[in-house]
Amino acid sequence: MSIKKKLGMGIATAVLGVGLIGGGTFAYFSDQEVSANTFATGTLDLALDPSEIISVNNLKPGDWMNRTFKLENNGSLDISKVELTTDYDNEELAKHIRVNFLQNIDKSGIIQPNDIIYSTYLNDLKGTAPDAVQKKIWSFFGEKSGLKAGTTDNFYVQFEFVDNGEDQNTLQEQTLNLEWTFDAKQTDGERR
Repeated sequence: MSIKKKLGMGIATAVLGVGLIGGGTFAYFSDQEVSANTFATGTLDLALDPSEIISVNNLKPGDWMNRTFKLENNGSLDISKVELTTDYDNEELAKHIRVNFLQNIDKSGIIQPNDIIYSTYLNDLKGTAPDAVQKKIWSFFGEKSGLKAGTTDNFYVQFEFVDNGEDQNTLQEQTLNLEWTFDAKQTDGERR
């Protein structure tokens, strides 16, 4: 080993030794605090009462059926909208069944069951997703759109087998199974 290498190793060893001695005798003050944090998520829990809104036999053109159902927000979060999706299994009969959304009592605040808010045939309702808890009538009364946690909305709906004044004999002995899916959406995020 050359003299330069020996000298370099000696200096490195001395620096290391001084560092260990100095590090062992160096003292400082310290203090420590712990912050305990919690993130708890809320729930969306939409309930429908009754779960079977309509079941009718022996219909004839011109018949109508009024039904009442209730959407309940049993969750801890507010619901901004409830999209209503329609599905059925008889396209021909769906062209003759009109759905008259008569009223969402909680949004309008006025009880007049013959006021039609929205009217469409089942075949036109399929493929759309109207908001079931949207305030469609401007008034000072009633709630805003959406469904707050712990509240309910009561709906009146009319199903009408429309008599179109023409021969509807091809519709005899037919059945239509209707499925409505209510899909609740949360409100927008906010600063907390």
